[in-house]
Amino acid sequence: MNQTYFITGTDTDVGKTVCCAALLLAAKQQGLTTLAYKPIAAGCESTPDGLRNEDALILQHNSTLAVDYDLINPIAFKQPIAPHIAAELENQPINLEQVTAGLQQLQQQQSDLLIVEGAGGWHLPINNEQLLSEWVVEQKLPVILVVGMKLGCLNHAMLTYQTLINEGVKVVGWIANQLSTEMPFYQQNLQWLTQKFAAPLIAEIPRLDCPSRCNLAQYVDFQFNDQ
Repeated sequence: MNQTYFITGTDTDVGKTVCCAALLLAAKQQGLTTLAYKPIAAGCESTPDGLRNEDALILQHNSTLAVDYDLINPIAFKQPIAPHIAAELENQPINLEQVTAGLQQLQQQQSDLLIVEGAGGWHLPINNEQLLSEWVVEQKLPVILVVGMKLGCLNHAMLTYQTLINEGVKVVGWIANQLSTEMPFYQQNLQWLTQKFAAPLIAEIPRLDCPSRCNLAQYVDFQFNDQ
């Protein structure tokens, strides 16, 4: 088994990385070997080993197979801005061939599961002509949608989900990630989305002050072997 899933979100800062970590840990509990891929990251720190992105490091830490950081995050920019703008400012254009090459390198590691984390929302520009979502469609990757549960999320969630369906993507599930403990009528919002989405709710993650100290796998209800 070599399963690859693309994780997208309704927006930036909706907790995609925490959700990816939860999926990786759940798969580990199911006895699977895992790897993660964050092809594009904007917002990196300079280190003696090169640019390092916090989200990519979390993915690396929660994978069962050890690979070099550069395989997990081959395209990195220092400024926390839209990647296509960062690429233009640094004169390092991004193209889909780079993203594909990185995916193929990780698939050669033959893990049971490979989680690919997108950047920003679904229609992320990587240059003036291409979107990262076009690459996902081209690769025929099944998608898991992360909904950042907050006031206003219903509109973002429905627009993103309908776009995924319209573009021919297989949505295997969605994750409700609670961004605030103060969200009014959380359960009513959750129930509404559950009724509207044909894809199943595969994880419900509460607001966590320190996700790294929690057993994130406990929030996931998804059998990777059944897919």
